[in-house]
This record gives sequence, structure tokens and C-alpha cells, in this order.
Amino acid sequence: MAFVLSPDAPIRSWLAELDAQIERSSTFFAGRPIVVDLTSIPQSDPDLETLFDELRARGIRVIGAEGADGLTPAIQSVGGPLIGGKPLGLYEVPDDPPEAPPPPEPTSMVLDEPVRSGQTILFPQGDLTIYGSVASGAEIIAGGSLHVYGTLRGRAIAGVTGNSQARIFCRKLEAELISIDGLYMTAEDMDGFRGKSIHARLDGSSIIINEIK
Repeated sequence: MAFVLSPDAPIRSWLAELDAQIERSSTFFAGRPIVVDLTSIPQSDPDLETLFDELRARGIRVIGAEGADGLTPAIQSVGGPLIGGKPLGLYEVPDDPPEAPPPPEPTSMVLDEPVRSGQTILFPQGDLTIYGSVASGAEIIAGGSLHVYGTLRGRAIAGVTGNSQARIFCRKLEAELISIDGLYMTAEDMDGFRGKSIHARLDGSSIIINEIK
């Protein structure tokens, strides 16, 4: 998508204003395709024939001209292609270039230490990985899946933002409670898997636990 510059007569004064803009933001035009709208420029302006050369000398990449009715010979003499159709509209050059978009938020979190009793670790953006154990009385909560490379005690809550595809993995299950997308199991429901490496997931409205061997 091209940007549009609309010079005003006299061109010499307009170029001086453009130089002031470039001085404030020297890289704004870098690599941008520019269309020049000549609607406001009379053919009698003495700087018309050198306008395109002046713009290119400032590092502005001109790809064509718009609004050049009656100026065709002058435009052809400096090699500026005509663009037909209605005017493309004007673009006012800002003082500063637009800010770069912020970097995307991370979708996973890795904790390199155990979770102590009384701690709550919350990561609603995605998966949470614990390289260590989770103590009794601690709570780990994730918007995605939970991965615990140690003993899982306390409470483990996955899919807290409504993610029914979330899962829970741990090396040794000793949890007081596990939950996925609002469904939960207490310690009494997990008797057959306590002390084992497990993988828990949803199947309809039930939590299914499988031993990892």
C-alpha cells in the first residue's frame, strides 16, 4: 500500500517544510512506496519539473503521480508515471514513525525451582512447567496444561480459562486435588494412582487418569 504526498504551491516552500519533517524523523520514508498528488500544483510553478528529482534526492521512492490533469507533459519530462482513477487521498506525515507493535506474550512458562507450601503459581496464558516438586499446601494454576517433573502435591488446576484440551502430567502423584476446565478429583478419587507417574485428561465430563510407564 502506497503513501500519498500532496505538495502545495509554491513547491520550494513545501520542500523546505518536508526537509523539516525529515530532520525530525529521518527514517520515516525508508523503503516506503510514495505516490505524489499534484492536484494543488499549477503548471506554472517553476520547480515542477525538478520535483521528482528533489524527492528522490531525499531518499523518497516515488512510484507515480496522481491528480496530474493538464500536467502530463511536465510529468513525462521527469519520468514520473501517471496513475489513473480517483485521487488516493492524502497522508499527513507525522512527526515520528509509528511505533513497532509490542512483542507477542509468551504462551508457556517454565519454573526452575520447586513450589513451596503456601505458594500459588498462576499462568493463565498457556502451559506451565515445573522442574521440581510441588509441596503440600501449594497451588499451581495454568490456562493450558501442567507439567511437573517431580512430586505433585497440593492443588493442580489446568485449563482454568476454559481449555478442555488441557492436561496434567507429573512424575509422582500425591496431589490433594487436580482439576481440568472446572472438573476436579480429590485425593480419595486418585487412590489407585498415588505415587505413580500419571497423565490426566478430560473425556467428556470425566477426568481420566493414565499411568505413564
